[in-house]
Amino acid sequence: MRAVTIREQEVLIEEHPDPVPGAGEVLVRVRAAGLNGADMMQRRGLYPAPPGSPQDIPGLELAGEVAVLGPGAERFVEGARVMAIVAGGGQAELATVHERQLMPVPDALDWPAAGGLPEVFTTAHDALFTQAGLRPGERLLVHGGAGGVGTAAIQLARAVGARVTATVRREELREQVAALGAEAIAPEGYAEHGPFDVILELVGAPNLAENLQVLATGGRIAIIGVSAGAKGELNLLALMGKRARIHGSTLRARPLEEKALTARRLEHEVLPLFDSGALRVPVAATFPLDEAAAAYERFAAGGKLGKIVLTL
Repeated sequence: MRAVTIREQEVLIEEHPDPVPGAGEVLVRVRAAGLNGADMMQRRGLYPAPPGSPQDIPGLELAGEVAVLGPGAERFVEGARVMAIVAGGGQAELATVHERQLMPVPDALDWPAAGGLPEVFTTAHDALFTQAGLRPGERLLVHGGAGGVGTAAIQLARAVGARVTATVRREELREQVAALGAEAIAPEGYAEHGPFDVILELVGAPNLAENLQVLATGGRIAIIGVSAGAKGELNLLALMGKRARIHGSTLRARPLEEKALTARRLEHEVLPLFDSGALRVPVAATFPLDEAAAAYERFAAGGKLGKIVLTL
């Protein structure tokens, strides 16, 4: 099979042996695979794949058709349209995935949308509801509202009746973010728009002090991105005074049981909203597999709304 391959921080297309599904696994013929910030970090040597996953083939999400069922796999039939988050290896013509991590692709979605859905919607849903306990009527602040996770979080929060404010650095994207259901504002001076019950932090440490300042009593800060920095100072007295909670999360290294649970929650609570039209996957651009290097450069350039997706 052909796959995106990282060699000394270069993005290449190389031939690899076809993977073989093990017990409970499915071989998926990949039709689309989204790019994520983790892929950019892996390219720079800062975020290696966990043990057991391909170390040189990036890709944390994919969508495609079931090609072969491994021993004991029975959730899907050959030819079924499926999608999943994976720990690596998604940006390839073929990939093996445990059947419990797989989800059916909603009928309303084409391949690029399906390929750009699993990572960002699972991340946003897990952070907002499973961990931060966002409730109807609460106020949510999303830092980095134009990215894949940001656009997913805005839509998910609006779907349950939360009120959403999103910081968007590029002025030309704010109108599009607002169309998703958020008040789109500049990152500077966001404290004037509070207080907020939940803050979804996708930028990192530079926002830490002001986040705590603008947090409502009993508020929660969910940290799932640190692109602008990972270390910052925190006033613990202020944290105590507001009875606030800060937590961080990643998906990639979680064990199968936990990933399967996030998939079932998404399958039951979120996927029906795509067929009803309540949710969508904003796709900024698609690139064929042979142009993967250009796709990575487009991602790194910023200024996009939603996802960059490789199509196969």
